[in-house]
Amino acid sequence: MNNKEVPKTDRDQDFPTSDWKFCPICGNKLQNIQNLKFCTVCGTDIQYIKDYKKLKPRYTSNPYKSPTQYSLYDTPPIYYGPELLSDENLIDNKDHKLWGTTASIGLPVIALLIMNGLVGGFLSLIMFLSNDLTLLLDFVSNSYLISIISLFELVFFIIPIFYVRKYLKNPSLKNRLILLGFTTKNYDRKRIYKEILIGLGFALIGVFVVTFTSVVIELILEFFLGINVIHDTTGLTGEILPPDIPSLIVFSVVVILVIGTSEEILFRGFMQKGLVRSLGKRWGLITSAIIFSLIHLVGIFLLALESPYLFIISFFLSFTPYFAISLMLGWLYNWRNENLIAVMITHGVYDVLAIVMTYLLYGMV
Repeated sequence: MNNKEVPKTDRDQDFPTSDWKFCPICGNKLQNIQNLKFCTVCGTDIQYIKDYKKLKPRYTSNPYKSPTQYSLYDTPPIYYGPELLSDENLIDNKDHKLWGTTASIGLPVIALLIMNGLVGGFLSLIMFLSNDLTLLLDFVSNSYLISIISLFELVFFIIPIFYVRKYLKNPSLKNRLILLGFTTKNYDRKRIYKEILIGLGFALIGVFVVTFTSVVIELILEFFLGINVIHDTTGLTGEILPPDIPSLIVFSVVVILVIGTSEEILFRGFMQKGLVRSLGKRWGLITSAIIFSLIHLVGIFLLALESPYLFIISFFLSFTPYFAISLMLGWLYNWRNENLIAVMITHGVYDVLAIVMTYLLYGMV
């Protein structure tokens, strides 16, 4: 037996050593092995305890410090914040936990409030400078001013870009865009052309889906409630119709480059991506479609103060087409592995087709 003296510490304790059947540390049954030296479960040095009647000390390797005894078990590291994504995991991150339900829903609502605040401030400034309500109404109905006001939707692009930096080890602008799905990384020219064609094709499908859904809702209202739906010149997009070809072209460019891109980054690239991870693919898609539709119908809720009956009719007429196109966009986003190329093209081109159709049907009457 080794007679080497080992200094005792406050953590030293005596252990009975006769007929051991269980580990004195973890309590698990010891294996029936001759000359067993270590617990096969927790790794405790059984032989050391039998020899010295104490736990085997673990010392620091720093020779300038006094020996310090540590716990037998390693203390797990303290976790602060989300696990950061490396550059290699930016594309394939479906199994990675990102922002939760609260952020996925709350951030789009905050973005909407900020955008409406900017639009309200801009119109208030025009009113203050002109001091003429008639002039303000003329400005609001001006299609070029509408194109300028639409630029405030860039808030939908800026806010998620700013927010997702906390989930990246290298929060460069390029990596933030990749995380949100706005990227051509790993896409060759052939694959990019494929995404463009898919986007154009689904834009045409979207026009059919919205038209079919609107007709069905109108028939239901007419059949069950006897309501004859009267169409106006707001068209399928809910926007004021541009009065001439030049303004139509300008507004269409803004719709494709700003509105379609910004809304898809916020609602699909951020909101749906987060909700799919917290609620699952099905409910993440449905919840995103509902919120997307409701946000586009904020103005209709003002009708509830004037006429609840008119509000209900207007809500169903507007909500159902928005919900249908949003479901299609969300499904397309999932199908394209959370890449926004085809989805943004579908959204922008669909809006332009709806504007052009409305212009042809009502603008030339």
